[in-house]
Amino acid sequence: QAQLVESGGGLVQSGGSLRLSCAASGFTLADYAVGWFRQFPGKARVGLSCIRSSDDGTYYADSVKGRFVISRDNAKNTVFLQLDSLKPEDTALYCCATVTTCRTDYMYVVPGGSCAPGTQVTVSS
Repeated sequence: QAQLVESGGGLVQSGGSLRLSCAASGFTLADYAVGWFRQFPGKARVGLSCIRSSDDGTYYADSVKGRFVISRDNAKNTVFLQLDSLKPEDTALYCCATVTTCRTDYMYVVPGGSCAPGTQVTVSS
């Protein structure tokens, strides 16, 4: 059964860091572009970053550019998202998914998707 499992969230102080993991099972994650999203309570999920399968090219939303870094470890069948310089407004539920379009300036986010269960990131001020 193909699935992605997120982990690595937690409680951190403002300015701190976390490393989120998106581990795949049942399929080869290296064959897919993978995106990270976050979801605030009562809101639709928002695309933050993605990494292509063809050349490991990446995209970052303006809100996280320069603070978050996406990477992949094909040997571990895992994609990571390094979160640095965290702010209280980064508090959200984070999740990953394969994506159909990942360009340097754009990633496609399927409307209405949910991050549940995801991994919770809470940043205290």
